[in-house]
Amino acid sequence: MDNILVTKEVTKQYGKHTALNGVSLEIPKNSIYGLLGPNGAGKTTLIRIINQITYPDKGEVYFDGELLKPKHISLIGYLPEERGLYKGMKVGEQALYLAQLKGLGKAEAKKRLKFWFDKFDIGDWWNKKVQELSKGMAQKIQFIVTILHEPKLLIFDEPFSGFDPINANIIKDEIIQLKENGTSIIFSTHRMESVEELCEYIALIHQSEKILDGKLSDIKKAYKNNMFKVGLHAQDVNALLNVISNKFNILEPVIDPLENQLDFTIQIPIEDSRDFLAYLASQSNIYQFSEIIPSANEIFIQSIQDKDANE
Repeated sequence: MDNILVTKEVTKQYGKHTALNGVSLEIPKNSIYGLLGPNGAGKTTLIRIINQITYPDKGEVYFDGELLKPKHISLIGYLPEERGLYKGMKVGEQALYLAQLKGLGKAEAKKRLKFWFDKFDIGDWWNKKVQELSKGMAQKIQFIVTILHEPKLLIFDEPFSGFDPINANIIKDEIIQLKENGTSIIFSTHRMESVEELCEYIALIHQSEKILDGKLSDIKKAYKNNMFKVGLHAQDVNALLNVISNKFNILEPVIDPLENQLDFTIQIPIEDSRDFLAYLASQSNIYQFSEIIPSANEIFIQSIQDKDANE
């Protein structure tokens, strides 16, 4: 697999506190990679190392096959969780200044800024001062400045913070389009629904150590526990419940007598599911029989609980 970023046994300490302990990651090119973990896990430290704001005490970081060096800074865009714009400056003046810091010439920066301001329908913000903008409006400016120089790698730390649902969707669509255009993206968030929607790969860091990483679909398969959601129709659902309960250990049964409907979950080995399904078909009309796949949020919680329990 071709990777945009690789970390090998990265360790960072601040005094007696270990912020990262031997963290190794492989972030594929042209992917959205979720960097997850509770507050204080070490995510921000790792992001700061990638951006060369600080440096590891041990380990190595490789960018696009090369040992990470100052020349790579211009190939990375970083939108931190705690944003900062100069409130007294005009929006256009500041965006132009920040774009030039990223290595763009003034004429090219103006051209690209006009494109994005028009795309987001914010052209009339150009001469406003930052202090006149709402938090969400300021976030849009930060997003534009982060992606303007078309870096190979984008790092978004809680990119939807401050946005209402409509504008959050606009930014989400832009992130997806950036990926489709070939940009690699590291996406750090506590919003697990965003992870489900956007991330193909994830890594989970807890107490300075990586405890889980890989393709999200593969991780979900590994965390399946043979739970199935079942829905049945029958003339006498109470009698059906008694019959099934005597033969199987069913969970969370719910009866709707008006619809002659019985819903429940059951844990059963996958190799026995076909026989179980045939039995249900002989007793009722089946309208639902589906395996329960754990969500990213459930995996997040279980992984952390398992690690804490083993310490």
